[in-house]
Amino acid sequence: MKKFIPIIASSIAITSFSAAVKAEDMSNDSGLYVGGNYGYLKVDSDDDFDDNNDVVQGIVGYRFNSFLALEGSYIDFGKYGGSAASASTTGYTAALKGTLPITQTTELFVKAGQLWHETDYDVASIKGSSDDRSLFAGAGINFNVTENLLLNAQYTWYDVDLNADNVSSDSKFETDFNQASVGAEYRF
Repeated sequence: MKKFIPIIASSIAITSFSAAVKAEDMSNDSGLYVGGNYGYLKVDSDDDFDDNNDVVQGIVGYRFNSFLALEGSYIDFGKYGGSAASASTTGYTAALKGTLPITQTTELFVKAGQLWHETDYDVASIKGSSDDRSLFAGAGINFNVTENLLLNAQYTWYDVDLNADNVSSDSKFETDFNQASVGAEYRF
C-alpha cells in the first residue's frame, strides 16, 4: 500500500486541478516563495530505531500558477533511537506540489517527491554513515494571513531505509518517518 501513496497523491492533485480550472478563473499566482516548518516526527521501524522527535525544515519553491509548484527543502529529522541503536538524519527534498484553492483564504495541497538523505548511526557501538534516497508524499492546508503570508499544517510520510553495511552484510533497517508539522510560507 505504501508504494501506491505517491500515485494516489498525484491522481488527487490532477483531479483537483481539473475541477478547480472549471470552477475558477485561472489568475496568474506565480512566483518564488520561502518557508519553514516545525513539528513532530514519529520514526516507525521494526528495529531499535523507533522514537519520537522534533523536526525542522526550510523550504524554497516556485509557483507556476495557482495550482502547481516545484518545491525544494532542507530537513533535519534530528536524533532518534535508543541505547542499542541510534541515528540522526538530514536531507534535501524535491517535490511537485498541487494546490486547490477552497476559499479566498484557504487552500488544500498535496505533494510528492524525492528525499536525498544522510544518516549517521551507532548500532551496538559500531558507528557509520549512510547516504540514500527515498520517496515521500504529503498533504496539508494553507491559511492566508495576508496576501503574501500563509500559515500551514501538514502531514508527510517518508519511506526511509538505513543501510548499515559495516554492521553486517545484510543490515538494512526499514523505517518510516511520519511528520506532522505547522509552518509559514512567504510568497514574493
